[in-house]
Amino acid sequence: MKGTIDRQQVRYIAHLARLELSEEEEEKFTRQLGEILAWVDKLKELDTSKLLFTAHVLPLTNVFREDELRESLSEREALLNAPRKKRSHFQVPKVLGD
Repeated sequence: MKGTIDRQQVRYIAHLARLELSEEEEEKFTRQLGEILAWVDKLKELDTSKLLFTAHVLPLTNVFREDELRESLSEREALLNAPRKKRSHFQVPKVLGD
């Protein structure tokens, strides 16, 4: 797709996204998506063969603490802030039908 998109493709994308677009919106998005694709094509012209792959733009080290063995919460402490509880369990609304 060389930086071009037509209204039919915009309608199809809108259909997939369950969007209803007006004629003006179709025209606007056709133009905007075409401009985005043109910029992507422009970026493809860059020689990136000598660049290193990066997962993050900033160097990161492990930001997690070391695992350490410690005592768990008691049942009473764990349920202390529960909005609803039943015996020793959290009580939550039913999410699956019968």
